[in-house]
Amino acid sequence: MLEKSDMKNERFTSYYKAQHIIPEEEWDQFIEALRRPLPTTFRIAGSREIAQALNDAIKKTYVPLLSDVVFEGDIVPPPSRIPWYPEDLAWQFNVSKKVLRKQQAFKKFHSFLVHETEVGNISRQEAVSMLPPLFLDVQPHHKVVDMCAAPGSKTAQLLEALHAQDTATATSIPPGLLIANDSDSKRAHLLIHQSARLPSPAFMVTNLDASIFPVLRLPAPTADPRRGVKKSSNQLLFDRILCDVPCSGDGTLRKNIGIWKRWQPMDGNGLHSLQTRILQRAMRMLEPDGRIVYSTCSLNPVENEAVIAAALNSNPDFQLIDVSAQLPELVRRPGICSWAPTVNRTINTTFKTWNAYNETLTEEQRADSKMSETHWPPINAESLQLQHCMRIYPHLQDTGGFFVAVLERKPRKSSHASVAVKRDAEEAEIPVPEAKKVKLDLDGLPESQPSASFPPTPMSEDDNVQAVTDTKNTTFKGKPKLSDPSFKEMPYTFLKPNDPTLISCIDQLNLTASFPSSNILVRNPEGDAVRSFYLTNDLVKSVVLNNDYTRMRLMTSGTKVITKQEAGRGLEAQFRVLGEGLPVVLPYIDPSVILDAEVATLKTLLMTYYPLCASFADPFRSVIENKSPGSHIVRFPAGQSNDSTLSHDLLLPLWKSNVSVTLMIDKKAKSALSLRLFGEDITTSARDGGKKAPQTSQLPQNTGDVVPDEGADNEDEDAILEDEGDNGAEQ
Repeated sequence: MLEKSDMKNERFTSYYKAQHIIPEEEWDQFIEALRRPLPTTFRIAGSREIAQALNDAIKKTYVPLLSDVVFEGDIVPPPSRIPWYPEDLAWQFNVSKKVLRKQQAFKKFHSFLVHETEVGNISRQEAVSMLPPLFLDVQPHHKVVDMCAAPGSKTAQLLEALHAQDTATATSIPPGLLIANDSDSKRAHLLIHQSARLPSPAFMVTNLDASIFPVLRLPAPTADPRRGVKKSSNQLLFDRILCDVPCSGDGTLRKNIGIWKRWQPMDGNGLHSLQTRILQRAMRMLEPDGRIVYSTCSLNPVENEAVIAAALNSNPDFQLIDVSAQLPELVRRPGICSWAPTVNRTINTTFKTWNAYNETLTEEQRADSKMSETHWPPINAESLQLQHCMRIYPHLQDTGGFFVAVLERKPRKSSHASVAVKRDAEEAEIPVPEAKKVKLDLDGLPESQPSASFPPTPMSEDDNVQAVTDTKNTTFKGKPKLSDPSFKEMPYTFLKPNDPTLISCIDQLNLTASFPSSNILVRNPEGDAVRSFYLTNDLVKSVVLNNDYTRMRLMTSGTKVITKQEAGRGLEAQFRVLGEGLPVVLPYIDPSVILDAEVATLKTLLMTYYPLCASFADPFRSVIENKSPGSHIVRFPAGQSNDSTLSHDLLLPLWKSNVSVTLMIDKKAKSALSLRLFGEDITTSARDGGKKAPQTSQLPQNTGDVVPDEGADNEDEDAILEDEGDNGAEQ
């Protein structure tokens, strides 16, 4: 553990004082804030009804419970809301792990956070990390791409915005889509895991170098036959693009204290070119009326304003947007128009221009230099309105350091603007002056860098992409020719609505005629029996069918909703609705087949893994005994019972064998549900885990929701305390 007295770095001080990012009279406050531990912050996620219920619990129960806590002679402050976050749905508290583990009231609060995080109702996330999605302003119909998405906390926010019309029990199918991309395959798989907390038919994960993200195609509108116009595919342009780019991460000093020892300014110099290329690529992928948010967890102007200036000068169709009126309670500082890059680790900031520095180099030195002209302020820096960028400093509102900029296209008068935009976007190879094509000096950079293990090939206008017009009855046949044979993911095969296996599944699960059977895909190898069904919306299906999945390195598409369950002895395997898939499928389940039960029945299901049907009281006993083995959905109606209150209907998946039933949700979700409804963990796993007594929670017994499926793997309690915020170049 680094002592506070050791939290210093002369190069850091010298460099940032030369940048004048902080007024001299605030410098000591700034440094002192960087040396303090970062508060624990979280936001309430999920549907509006669930979020409001949980927020009321924090306000009315936990804040009063924790308001008068004294630990080892010190007063411990209770949780407080983050003032700028909309609808009071984000909170912070600043206590040590020792307090959380030993002080009983905070231990209960910690348990509440852990269990609600497990089921996706709470997101542990650094406060400043919540900002970019808010400024992006995503709506359900938007086409969105998160260019550097891992570890996924911002992606989750974007998904929630896309699903703004969800209810407490059912997930909407938004018309838009969200592509979460990351260049590192392991981190891309992490995105898939994290997204399971908010299953979405509008979600895709890709594994690409963001700086050369490929052109994606959609089918062209039907051509006018009278004009004989040849039909060709259209490019997919995005309404919203988030560029939360890899960075040196010195804004995270408060939680990544190792940066104090290893910080040096060449880290930012080396990443400048990559950051610029990612932003330039995003500009080419944007709809005419779209919006880009660029962000870093770095304080370095070379990674921030210098990147914005370089991108704006390379594409004069764009401008910075003044969003100072948004989130009025957020204390921020404007972007700067002047900075002084250092050309080496000794903080040599004496060269005022690129030319002055370049003239001192030999030809060989120029070839090896990491520096480019765009590291320096351009001569038109003032006219670019860089003051519209936002700088967040730790001493202003007890946060990490952060940078955000919002860009949009300038209004165009020409009626042919969209045509010009699409033609521009199709030029996937971004023209970069030779001076900008710098070689990253990995010496001194953070360990995790965007993966270069594969050669991403941008799609271009010459790609032979056949537009699919009759998607309703389309399925891939045979083995497709792969553009990238090194990509090992299973193919994506959309089934025909009349596929016998799909029809059998629909009949077995009592799905209505409105079920979107034309949007069901499978991912099993050709010839293998179908094990699981995935559901997408129309737009995601169109993207999958009109693009080579290996070339776009598609890791997942849509959400898994149904899987095959092996039955007991003498019974055939049957399909069942997954716990995480239930909110998506629920609107299409015949209401007459949903079983009703009392809270006492739920209590038995939580306390026992496989309770016998005969162990329940009537009327549920008679109902379940008369049901055939297989998948069933049970509803616990809103209302009060002796020991709990449900503010809205709670629907859960069951599996019935010959003589017993089981609740098909993950054991941690069971614990969260038990704590929320009964104030203690009454589950079998809690008893089997060797706990001496049930862990109690002070949460009012007033909420319920649909919860994840059996088998989800999540972090332990201590890991939950470490948020999924920004990790510099590991993003």
